Amino acid sequence: GLMNVQYAVKGDRVFVIEVNPRASRTVPFVSKATGRPLAKIALRAMLGRSLAELGVADAARPAHMSVKESVFPFAKFPGVDTQLGPEMRSTGEVMGIATTLAEAFGKAQIAAGVRLPRSGNVFISVKDSDKPGACEVARRFVQMGWGIVATGGTADAFAKQGIQATRVKKVREGSPHIVDMVHEGRIALVVNTTIGVKSIRDSYSIRRQTLLSNVPICTTIAGALAYADAIQAEVGVEPTVRSLQEWNRGNTQQATGD
Repeated sequence: GLMNVQYAVKGDRVFVIEVNPRASRTVPFVSKATGRPLAKIALRAMLGRSLAELGVADAARPAHMSVKESVFPFAKFPGVDTQLGPEMRSTGEVMGIATTLAEAFGKAQIAAGVRLPRSGNVFISVKDSDKPGACEVARRFVQMGWGIVATGGTADAFAKQGIQATRVKKVREGSPHIVDMVHEGRIALVVNTTIGVKSIRDSYSIRRQTLLSNVPICTTIAGALAYADAIQAEVGVEPTVRSLQEWNRGNTQQATGD
């Protein structure tokens, strides 16, 4: 039957935290993404039917992309830090479906209530190991006509790669600093990666102000590149609607023997 397995991965070691004999929230997501009623198929299998009898011959391979995005209630709790950890904080999930990953990611962000900015300044401040990736992020936004704002170390890394950036102070360096710029509406997107307790604590005010100002924040380079892709694809500018049945036409396999 269906099992919900939780893993922890460190380096090349995989640890199994728990295995629960139940369907997780991932099951309905995968069912919608593939057009296969997995809960029904699993129940029939638990009752002794084989997959061959149920008409499930292979793994579903959709031609489209599906992205699941968590929804968080941070805006309803004054003072809460948006930094994520191992505990469950999401209150729901949404789904974006499109022909490309960029469009599916953008749709998922919009469905989760995140505003996709179209232009402006992107603030970038990252840990040392992310600086090469941050340069790629900056180049992508420069190509789209955005302005780049960065703190000292990140700005130095950009300068070495020929990327022009406006320097801004960290909060602990005094005003005017990056939180002031976010509060004043001069930043449309924030890219901030941290490592270590001190850096996470120091960047709390940035995370909090982005929440109050409804400014999207990326805490990974992969996320920042995904945002660049979605913005470049102009997701949401001219929205269209298709049913799940249309997306999964030709891919749906129903469990037999109802």
